[in-house]
Parts: sequence; structure tokens; C-alpha cells
Amino acid sequence: MPQVILIGPPGCGKSTIGQALARKLGCEFIDTDAAIEASYGHKISDIFVDKGEDFFRELEFVELGKALENENCILSLGGGAPIAERAQELLSSCTVPIVFLDVSLATAAPRVGFNRDRPLLLGNPRAQWQSLAQTRRPIYESLASTVIKVDDMSVDELVASIEEII
Repeated sequence: MPQVILIGPPGCGKSTIGQALARKLGCEFIDTDAAIEASYGHKISDIFVDKGEDFFRELEFVELGKALENENCILSLGGGAPIAERAQELLSSCTVPIVFLDVSLATAAPRVGFNRDRPLLLGNPRAQWQSLAQTRRPIYESLASTVIKVDDMSVDELVASIEEII
């Protein structure tokens, strides 16, 4: 089991905070999105276009299962990774802290940049982000052992807060 699992919408800082925390603790950092790209050999946006979201979610679930077997890592899940019921069941059985990094659209927007590499944010990206965040919020909250509002916190402050939880 990882030391901690980070969940939240795009732009909340899962990757940035996870990498900083892993460096500080001297352990591995696993980002399920990066793991999918590495194992499948294609960018996530290309997987969505070429194979579809269902195919991507299957890859994502496989990577989640693998990552949960790692005994000394910080795990960051893609924004949609905990949404499927089977993923929620798997995460609910975890005995490690699950931290929901809660972020506002105003803070997430400049981080995400709403570019084409985020396939679920195509069209009207701000409206899409808002819709995804609202839909996923109850799931994030139900899985989380801790919720941290990240808007006014630095990376160092967030790392220190999560360190206390671990």
C-alpha cells in the first residue's frame, strides 16, 4: 500500500504535491496518468481519441491495482480514476490516508491551461471542468479520509500538512 493516495480534479496539484512529498520522504512517486502513458506508449489524449474513454478507464484501473501493491510510494490518481464503482470499492478497502485536494476553478484554470491534452475538457473547458468537479466531488469526499483546500497554500505547506496526516 502507498503511504498516501492523492485524489482531486485536474489542476488541484496532485502531481506537483505528490512529487514534492515523495522527494521529501525519499520514496517513489506514482502518477496513474504517467504510468498509463509509460505502459501503453501513447499520450492519454491520443488514447482517448484512438481507443475511447472506456478503453482508457480499463488501463487506468489496471494501473491503479498495480500502484496499490507498491509498499513505499506516494500515489496520485488521475481525476477520473476513483469514479468507477470498482475503483471506489478498491480504494475503500485501503488502510492508508486518501487526501482529497480540493481546488476552486479560479485556482485550477491557470494550472490546467485547458489545453487539448485534457480530452474531457474539450469544447468549453471551464464549463467542462466545473461540471466534472461538481459531479465527482461527492465521490472524492466519500473516499477521502482528509480534505485539504489547496487554493491559498504553497507546495511546502501542503507537503507539511500531508506529512502530518501520514
